[in-house]
Amino acid sequence: MADRLRSQAKLEQLQARYVGVGNAFTTKYEWMVNQHRDTLSSVVGHPPLLAYMATALGEPRVQVRKNLLEKMIMPCGPPPPSNQF
Repeated sequence: MADRLRSQAKLEQLQARYVGVGNAFTTKYEWMVNQHRDTLSSVVGHPPLLAYMATALGEPRVQVRKNLLEKMIMPCGPPPPSNQF
């Protein structure tokens, strides 16, 4: 029983620290947005990954970085309509 409570406490601590971990009320759309933003920020934050993408796309690194930062605003498109009235 103590292990279960300890695991639950650790999960709650992770959820408080990292938004992308989600919780029981996280929607699929929110989870996807968090994953996409995390991936995009990782590429922007690691120069070798950014250089690799720039080479693959055939564009300057500055342009690829700008495009990735713009994509972080709405990485998965507009949110789905809510069912709340």
